[in-house]
Amino acid sequence: MSALLRSSRRIVHFIDSFTETFGRVISWLNIALMLSVFAVVLLRYVLNMGSIALQELAIYIHAIIFLSACGYTLRHNGHVRVDIFYRRFSPRTRGIVDSLGSILFLLPVCLFIGFISWDYVDRAWDIRETSHDPGGLPAVYLLKSLILVLVATLVLQGVAEFLKAVDAIVNPQQNSISNNELEEAA
Repeated sequence: MSALLRSSRRIVHFIDSFTETFGRVISWLNIALMLSVFAVVLLRYVLNMGSIALQELAIYIHAIIFLSACGYTLRHNGHVRVDIFYRRFSPRTRGIVDSLGSILFLLPVCLFIGFISWDYVDRAWDIRETSHDPGGLPAVYLLKSLILVLVATLVLQGVAEFLKAVDAIVNPQQNSISNNELEEAA
């Protein structure tokens, strides 16, 4: 095994381990989301009370889960893909498709999102944007910062997926990096 391949595999292992840990930590927020939505419903329909802050909290938690777990979803191949042809491809052809998809679509779109949203997030931080609703949560600027978390986690995992695809092209039959192999090692 060449030094470059070993280095690539170490990088992939590090990124996948980070993404896996980060995704599992974020997944615990689903319980908090469920409890906050339950509390909103209980307050509204049983006690005939409302809480804007609690409603916004549910939105914040949902946004944290959705925007922070995209890299985790990518790592586990959970994003939408047209598998009609892909599933019949050889490992090498899949590697070519995946590497081109990463380089031509995933990474440029992520970088574009980061570039285009930078001023949006920066302005929110400059004014320390708060909720427009009375009694709402004060940290809208933190919520908007999650866009950059989305970009960072997707770019990081996108690099790992690209390296896996290149490994599948170079070594279609020999010890190519796979998510299953990395999950078993963890």
